[in-house]
Amino acid sequence: MNIKGFAAAALCAAALVACGAEVPQASAAGSGYKVGDRLARPAVPAPPASDDYREISWDDLMPADWDPMALLDKLDKLDMNSMEDADPRAMEALAAIRKAWDEAPVVPALMSQRIRIPGFLVRLEGDQEGITEFLLVPYFGACVHVPPPPSNQVIHVVAAKPVPADQNMQAVWVSGVMSVAAAATDMGNAGYRIEAQKVAPYAEELPAR
Repeated sequence: MNIKGFAAAALCAAALVACGAEVPQASAAGSGYKVGDRLARPAVPAPPASDDYREISWDDLMPADWDPMALLDKLDKLDMNSMEDADPRAMEALAAIRKAWDEAPVVPALMSQRIRIPGFLVRLEGDQEGITEFLLVPYFGACVHVPPPPSNQVIHVVAAKPVPADQNMQAVWVSGVMSVAAAATDMGNAGYRIEAQKVAPYAEELPAR
């Protein structure tokens, strides 16, 4: 991806993260999602609620005083459309943003919490039969079609039981024990880790007709 493409993806990603934007669902074949789509509606059916796992949102993974949009000030001051891909000013700005995102602050209070959270699965390890490790991300296409979001919006998941291989890039519920633990992977950097006891498909509620 060239500089302009990265810049556009970075702006889109940060806007989604900061605003919790709900993007209309795609009608295309396959997963049914377009790049940038978030899980905006309640899941039907959802895993049964219990005292064992507390449901959290992606906003809960960000410190209350942290603003991801502030990281994009350098891009706002640059006319990216007028620059060549190798322009050192753009390269420097994007490198600074990527570094800041990779070091995004986490919420220490989540350490050792038993939680459940929905998101999109990005495969890391496994075989033809199942996925044993993956990244969980808040919107479709992150780490695959667009650059990774800030590391505090990426969770490294280790599954107690392999997840069916066809769940790659699908929407899932993850239930398990959260750790505040950084991980660098080929698909992106994670600020959290979950030892997952359960990974279940996420089904969105259909709009009323």
